[in-house]
Amino acid sequence: MAAATGNQGWAQLRQQARSLESQTETLFHTYSQFSTVSNIPAKPNKEEHQTEMKLEEILGKRETVIGQLARLLDSEASLTSSALKQNNLSLLREKLAEHRQDLKRLRTTLQDARNRANLLSNVRDDIQNYRANNPEAAEAEYMLDERNRIDNSHNMVDSVLSQAYATNENFAVQRETLASINRRITTAASQVPGLNTLIGKISARKRRDGVIMGTFIAFCFVVFWFLS
Repeated sequence: MAAATGNQGWAQLRQQARSLESQTETLFHTYSQFSTVSNIPAKPNKEEHQTEMKLEEILGKRETVIGQLARLLDSEASLTSSALKQNNLSLLREKLAEHRQDLKRLRTTLQDARNRANLLSNVRDDIQNYRANNPEAAEAEYMLDERNRIDNSHNMVDSVLSQAYATNENFAVQRETLASINRRITTAASQVPGLNTLIGKISARKRRDGVIMGTFIAFCFVVFWFLS
């Protein structure tokens, strides 16, 4: 009877420990999001503080439950002899220690992100204060920025013109190549007997076919106009 009661108590406490583990992981996901916001506040807000307090509370509850499991395991001879329960207790302790390390790591990540944001904010404030207290320097900096923008525009125009000149030279080379090919064809045609005559006949036939087709189209148009 005592062994059955011990087993039942063990199962309930172990189920409670597993439930608290799941809650811890859910809170870790929420807590980690605070370090990824675009404008992280200089100090922890209410939601971040509450999440951190909940994590501490649940980790404390888990430690209490694990202690109860350990005492139950020591008090019951039947439980003590179970290697499986000993292993489960060890896993619960290891997971708790791992989650405590995760909490420390997330705190450090949050603090580093907050420090970087504060540093950038301080640098921007210093620059704005310097410009406000030194209008001449601010104007000189503005003129220098304008000069840089103009130089960048000139460089872009020079790049575009260089590409245009290169394209034009490429076209000139292609024209020269085509002209050279045409000259070679003409020269080759002049060297073959009867080739020029044949080309002339083909051209004359094309012109004749064009005249016939044009006359036929005109005749059809006139017939269609009279019939309509």
